[in-house]
Amino acid sequence: MGRSRYRVVGSQPHFMTCTIVEWMPLFSKPELVKIVLDSLQFLQEHQRLTLYSYVIMENHLHLIAAAENLSKEIGNFKSFTARSLVDWLQQNHPQSYWLKRLAVAKLAHKTGQRYQVWQEGSHPQMINSEEMLRQKLAYIHNNPVKRGYVDDPAHWRYSSYRNYLGELGLLPVTILQ
Repeated sequence: MGRSRYRVVGSQPHFMTCTIVEWMPLFSKPELVKIVLDSLQFLQEHQRLTLYSYVIMENHLHLIAAAENLSKEIGNFKSFTARSLVDWLQQNHPQSYWLKRLAVAKLAHKTGQRYQVWQEGSHPQMINSEEMLRQKLAYIHNNPVKRGYVDDPAHWRYSSYRNYLGELGLLPVTILQ
């Protein structure tokens, strides 16, 4: 039996969540958010991922994305960004509390690594209706408002909300109608 009841079905758009272990606020540092943004952009440019919507919060991110093998691409994304985030922390804050917590948070069966950055899984949910699409887009774009960080979702720079307003966002997205 698998570890999760969540499965990617086909290459349709899926809503996903990726969470930092122990909900640590790694993405409160813009340099670390840039690693995530650059990685998503790389996947898009190499046609390995179609990104429809995203929001990056201080300790997690939500996406609506699709790919021929979405599970593999998200796994690659998490692996690459984890290594890059740890490398950045080791270079810039080698004695940081965050590195210590990432080492403690490492699951016992992860024997090939010293740190764990992401919680396992991404809880993919296939977008199977117009209603679900609207609900997930609203959830993603209103996440910073709900958390009390901004009053208007357009004021959160790490989100695709501006793209949906017809403005330039930090990442290109394929607009879902």
